Amino acid sequence: MLKGLGSQRLVALFAGGWVLFNFPLLGLWDRDATVWGIPLFPAALFLLWGGLIAALAWLMERPDNRLGDRSEERPDDRPDDRVAAAPPPSAPLQD
Repeated sequence: MLKGLGSQRLVALFAGGWVLFNFPLLGLWDRDATVWGIPLFPAALFLLWGGLIAALAWLMERPDNRLGDRSEERPDDRPDDRVAAAPPPSAPLQD
């Protein structure tokens, strides 16, 4: 079903985000404290959300996740089978 390490990493990132934004761990940030004048809970939500986006961007921009880097031959470099199988045009008939 899931092929490759990149897919497994994306599933792990999803599961990590699910756990981070679920009640038991999210309840750790529900305090009456402030960070630079911002209540701790919204600041923690924003930082966790930003961290997940940064991790996703890092995973997606890795060179081993790019399609062109995985194969020696790019799809544009392959000969088209339909053109190769077509017969050559016949010579025009002359009177």
